[in-house]
Amino acid sequence: MRESIHLKGRAPLFFVLWIILVLMGPRVAVAQAKTASEYEIKAAFLYNFAKFVEWPAPALADSKQAFNICVLGPDPFGHSLDDAVADKMVAGHRITVSRSPLPQDLPVCHILFVSSSQRLSSADLLNKFRGKSVLIVGESEDFAISGGTIQFVLEGNHVRFAINPDAAERAGLKISSKLLALAVVVHDSPTRDAERR
Repeated sequence: MRESIHLKGRAPLFFVLWIILVLMGPRVAVAQAKTASEYEIKAAFLYNFAKFVEWPAPALADSKQAFNICVLGPDPFGHSLDDAVADKMVAGHRITVSRSPLPQDLPVCHILFVSSSQRLSSADLLNKFRGKSVLIVGESEDFAISGGTIQFVLEGNHVRFAINPDAAERAGLKISSKLLALAVVVHDSPTRDAERR
């Protein structure tokens, strides 16, 4: 039987948006006066995920190295992601955004967003990044249960997210309890556990 992600009883949208506004600062507060699109909200989440996740020291050892957010597959963000991270830093590293339809063409990624229209299966994709300290975020059904780290889920018009701490541990990432408190926590499906044995 497949575990499914239920988001009832989680942090209400106004609370999640309030967290984003506080963390992103006045520029986003002005932008929120207008209705934010789904991908503007997801872009803000991607930036804020970086602030609540700790990467192992070797992943950011070079002080001149950029913190890279990668988009794999067709880019649904338009300019929203670039705008969300413009002039921002993560742990003293400037943020860059890279895009590619193929995983082998991406540079070193710290966060990898997998477009829902990406053609690789979740299993193939996750195998390509096995052993690397990458926060893998997707939006396709069962992404987190299948081994992704974070999965965006739409509930009505609200963007929520699920976190798989098993995937974070495999990647050597430490996720803040504050971020976990805002998420639905899921674990690897029994099918994935069997495949890894």
